[in-house]
Amino acid sequence: MSRPLILGLTGSIGMGKSTVAAMFAAEGVPVFDADAEVRKMQGSGGELVEAIEQAFPGSTTPDKGVLRKELGAQVFGNAGMLATLEGIVHPAVAHRRAAFLTENAEAPIMVFDIPLLFEKGGAETVDEVVVVSAPADVQRERVLARPGMTTEKFVHILGLQVPDAEKRALADHVIDTGQPLEDTAKDVATLIDKIASNRGERPL
Repeated sequence: MSRPLILGLTGSIGMGKSTVAAMFAAEGVPVFDADAEVRKMQGSGGELVEAIEQAFPGSTTPDKGVLRKELGAQVFGNAGMLATLEGIVHPAVAHRRAAFLTENAEAPIMVFDIPLLFEKGGAETVDEVVVVSAPADVQRERVLARPGMTTEKFVHILGLQVPDAEKRALADHVIDTGQPLEDTAKDVATLIDKIASNRGERPL
């Protein structure tokens, strides 16, 4: 049996990437969410809490694990501190990803959920890229509905991300989340069938 085909799932803020990731999972496709793994490892009792506390004193508590605000205050704008943090987190994520690959070695397709795939790189770790996209007005409405979000913050975040049009141009596949959820789910299932049929397999 050939190795799994790895899809890199990405999309700008508010485009519905997490929703689409859940749709892939519902279709039986294994999904590796690096951010979720980091949250687990930095949560209460997580394997990275002790190392982060040693490197960044006062950034954790026993009951909550890593305090993102406190840690961010120490790291923000300090390249050396950021490199130290990445030196703790990245190897742990790589280990989790390797374990995920081993556990799902027989799956025909798997998904790597990579929010900043184009911004920070990651295309070399996947076979094909799926971009989740919606009209700009829908994106804006979704993001501004988030607690604590402001227009200024939204504009700043957009400025840090590769424009949606560029992402779609670079994608192998585009999933539209500006339509009803059931239609998006159908598009996800159709994409899985298309890819799997080319390999003579189906996840379920």
